[in-house]
Amino acid sequence: MTSLVFKNKNKITFVSGFLVAVSILNHYIFKLTGLSKWAFILASIIGGLPIALQALGSLRVKVVSIDVLVTIAIVGAFLIKNYEESAIVSFLFLFGSFLEQRTLNKTRSAIKTLTEIAPETAIKLMENGDYLEVDIDEVEIGDKLLVKAGGKIPVDGQVIAGSAYVNEASITGESTFVDKEVGLSVYAGTILENGTLTIRADKVGEDTTFAKIIELVEEAQDSKSEAERFIDSFSRYYTPLTLVLAFVVYIFSKNIELAITVLVLGCPGALVIGVPVSNVAGIGNGAKNGVLLKGSELIKSFSKTDTFIFDKTGTLTLGKPQVVESKFFDDEAYILDLLVSVERESDHPLAKAIIEEYGQGRKLYELKSTNVVKGGGIEADLDQKNILVGNLNFLESRQVPLDQEIKDLAKSYEENGNSIIAIALDGVFKGLLGIRDKLRPGAKEKLQELKDLGAKNLIILSGDNQGSVDIIKADLGLTEAYGNLLPEDKANFVKKMKAEGHTVAFIGDGINDSPSLALADVAIAMGNGTDVAIDVSDLVLMNSDINKLPHAYGLAKTTYKNMIQNIVIALGTVVFLLTSLIFSSWMNMSIGMFVHEGSILLVILNGMRLINYKLK
Repeated sequence: MTSLVFKNKNKITFVSGFLVAVSILNHYIFKLTGLSKWAFILASIIGGLPIALQALGSLRVKVVSIDVLVTIAIVGAFLIKNYEESAIVSFLFLFGSFLEQRTLNKTRSAIKTLTEIAPETAIKLMENGDYLEVDIDEVEIGDKLLVKAGGKIPVDGQVIAGSAYVNEASITGESTFVDKEVGLSVYAGTILENGTLTIRADKVGEDTTFAKIIELVEEAQDSKSEAERFIDSFSRYYTPLTLVLAFVVYIFSKNIELAITVLVLGCPGALVIGVPVSNVAGIGNGAKNGVLLKGSELIKSFSKTDTFIFDKTGTLTLGKPQVVESKFFDDEAYILDLLVSVERESDHPLAKAIIEEYGQGRKLYELKSTNVVKGGGIEADLDQKNILVGNLNFLESRQVPLDQEIKDLAKSYEENGNSIIAIALDGVFKGLLGIRDKLRPGAKEKLQELKDLGAKNLIILSGDNQGSVDIIKADLGLTEAYGNLLPEDKANFVKKMKAEGHTVAFIGDGINDSPSLALADVAIAMGNGTDVAIDVSDLVLMNSDINKLPHAYGLAKTTYKNMIQNIVIALGTVVFLLTSLIFSSWMNMSIGMFVHEGSILLVILNGMRLINYKLK
């Protein structure tokens, strides 16, 4: 019985509304009062049934919900033979519930859209050399897949043959097509606009970036913010209080209709729906624009953020540094052979720059042992030699003597904005490299947008030298810049800023950023960062640069304001109705319920504005 009623709740709402309309027409136009009366009675019973069942469900779990208030009001009006009031109240409450559900479904459209474009099949290279279309669940890591023009890329992988333009809007939120060629990464759910690609599957099923986006946004939209938890707590006490108020009104006035009217007018329906609509719409907008908000809880803290702390490499810069200066103090070819042998074991951006510059045609040596010192460098034993690769502080900590010529050379490299890589062999200095990363295009303008939105402190923390970060500070208009920092130094700086009363957002993309990300009020990871950084973050920029950060910041501020507006509208409506009931003669149950539904519609429309939010 109960499940059947709830399954047909929308139909019941329609029938109830139809009967109310028929009753009003018969009563006021055709003057058929008898027919009008029975239509109102039928509308009260049909419309009140699902509300009463919901109220019983709440009472079973010891919660006095708004449904309980409305049920008592409907039954009370019915018993005193005010059938018009009971019918109109039940219909309006059902209609408000219908609007609420319809709006939440609409605001979740980002998830629906993502789910609909999820790849279901793949063209897989079989053992006999033929390509065969298979179900996506049959694809395993290492499989070779063919993607044709217009097709969806089925997994995260790497291009091993072909070139094409790919639409990555489902991942990054950017409509600009991306040129893909051999060696570049591709993502599940993106669409091949032209050409043909052969890819190797690196991540499949739930491990793909696309699948994680869907999962995280679903979790985010289902999570509850601080405001929603306040409303839940408020409703738990407010509803019984309204019942007591109605009882007190009856005791003093002996007017049962007035007491029932207090129950109807006291229903905070807009309060219950207002904040969830804002949260879901805001999170949906973010997903549509390449900004993954992992939960509604962070919206308030992010909107209050006044300090943004950036890691350098891969965040403010492209993460693709190049060797631009170098000097060697011994057999260059031999030193480079040793250097490449060490750096090919590392995935650090500076190591990749060295491999890209010097990796071709080198004689490689087998490493006997390696020791990675975070924020310092690498120590390795190979070919009966001990080699140190890292910054000057690292070499000095290993008692490598550095004369004034070396220090002056390093200083000149730093003044040119380079990161320093020094090389020592068996305790003797052998070479110096200057490696420079390009700033992300448009970074300066985007950081200015953060300032315009209210950010007071824009700070860069880096393990690179101070000269390099000072140049970036000047180029981008940052407020502070600190270099030569270890991961624990960055984490301590975050603690210090929080202790001074700042609300801190940290933006990074590497494993060494994870302590700072975990400590920050808002942790922001770049979409191409490590899994560790993304896992500990609150927000992910899926386009892997800071261009979306102002949109995310503005969206959080607007969403939080929207929540407050909806709370004010909801509580203001209740105060207005109860005040009007006490100090005026025109307020009654039907008018009160009509105003309530108007307030519900108003908070819904206000929340839905966030779906189309764009940074001005």
